[in-house]
Amino acid sequence: MTRFHRFMSRSAPLSCFPALRWLPVFAALAMATVPSTADAARASGAYNGTWNVVFATTRGNCSSGYSVPFLVKGTRVSSAGGGRVSGSVSRGGSVAVSVSVGASKASGGGRLVGISGAGSWNGIITGDRCSGTWQATRG
Repeated sequence: MTRFHRFMSRSAPLSCFPALRWLPVFAALAMATVPSTADAARASGAYNGTWNVVFATTRGNCSSGYSVPFLVKGTRVSSAGGGRVSGSVSRGGSVAVSVSVGASKASGGGRLVGISGAGSWNGIITGDRCSGTWQATRG
């Protein structure tokens, strides 16, 4: 057995190897930088599916209660029927969307959490400038 192997086979305190004292710290830091299961789920499309979005008008002379189905796939938001829809959703659930139906156009933003979401919108609906809120549920 070599001198090195004999030295290593004895149990030496960590003080003999100053750099080894930091090993637990490095291990903890490495684990902290590994994406969590929740992050992986969000990245893989945790918001995927059809969302029923109901619009309420709080300002302007526009009707309330319109419902538009949105489709979320990955980070993209598109129409699931009922006009043109384009937008995106972040891993954290922040959403930004533009909707147009005929001459009416609106844009909005908000947040999706689990199977629901909420936010605000503004636009020109049948010639009137309006704004309001929206509520969404995943079907």
